[in-house]
Amino acid sequence: MAEQTFIAFLRAVNVGGRTVAMARLRELFAELGLAGVRTYIQTGNVFFRADAAVDRAALTRRIEAHLATALGFQVPTMLRTVDEVAALVEADPFHGIEVTDDVRLCVVFLSEPLPADFALPHLTPKGDLEVIAATPGEAFVVAHRIGGRPTGNAADAFGRAYRGQGTARFFHTTVKILAAARKG
Repeated sequence: MAEQTFIAFLRAVNVGGRTVAMARLRELFAELGLAGVRTYIQTGNVFFRADAAVDRAALTRRIEAHLATALGFQVPTMLRTVDEVAALVEADPFHGIEVTDDVRLCVVFLSEPLPADFALPHLTPKGDLEVIAATPGEAFVVAHRIGGRPTGNAADAFGRAYRGQGTARFFHTTVKILAAARKG
């Protein structure tokens, strides 16, 4: 059986009062029989090894169900392989956009593709989030601070038309997550 390293990007972990110690998160993933479980920073990034031919949708459902039962709340989970995240980083989706005090670059990992009629680029009504591009698994969002106020959650930039889930990471954090996952 060929193994592959996966990264589980979890939404709603250690925000809004939903505190989960990383040691507990590692235990929960290990209880599912996943190998080499590690975590990176407190925002819900879990690395593990599994059969490369695993049914990813079924594994995602198992992880989400186990976390919901153990933690008492839903934890939407987006699974990616290290190679998939490496391809995203290497594609440099934000090429030419400068990070400033008022501009942040975010990758939103999606549970399903954006609707086919979702026009890009897309600016939210408040003008603070701009979806500049998307793949079937990710959306690339430029967050603009307006008047010094923080932006909305980049994972909510798609409006009601999007029925899936998403979890956002700053692009520079995604690069660090990839480097940590490769160390495994």
